[in-house]
Amino acid sequence: MREPHTAAELDQEAAVRRMLEDYYRDDAPPWDTGVTPPELIALVEGPGAPRPGRALELGCGMGTNAVYLARHGWRVTAVDLVDRAVRGARERAEAAGADVDILCGDATRLDGVGAPGPYDLFFDLSCYCGIPAHRRDAYAAGLTERAAPGATLLMFGYGPEAFDDPISGVTADELETRFTGWRLTDVTPGTNPFPTAWFTLRRDLAG
Repeated sequence: MREPHTAAELDQEAAVRRMLEDYYRDDAPPWDTGVTPPELIALVEGPGAPRPGRALELGCGMGTNAVYLARHGWRVTAVDLVDRAVRGARERAEAAGADVDILCGDATRLDGVGAPGPYDLFFDLSCYCGIPAHRRDAYAAGLTERAAPGATLLMFGYGPEAFDDPISGVTADELETRFTGWRLTDVTPGTNPFPTAWFTLRRDLAG
């Protein structure tokens, strides 16, 4: 997967990093509510829940959902780009007595993070939808390389029309095109006042 080489691409990546760091510096990231979403709870505890295995959370923030998964028997690795968030997540996991491997790194460059997999479950709470377009193939490839046959990806994302910028947003059509070897099995609209959705993808059993 190619690395960015244009000034515009590098500027986009730097802008995203600055935005995330600013949110955590102000202790006000809107996506980091401290409450595990009911959609993840339904997947983990509801009818037909998968047997706990290995999970990777992309963009873990302060660790709420990584700790939740660990408490429900999953062996969890969690990744975030922002050092302040990673420190907070580690503190939360330690306070909860949860065994979570929390790493600071880029979800689109997992080879350099130390998360080899394979994983049975991937969870993404609005990480992918904020990644610049030129890094999204790398994100998909990184997950695909680390996915066990039949693995599940549960992703929450904002629609492209939710924000007035050229980077943010995700659609079902894009995921179907970009995630080769996966099936989009469910799209459920979010309950936010602006366009959002929960996407469920399954890795082909053939791997």
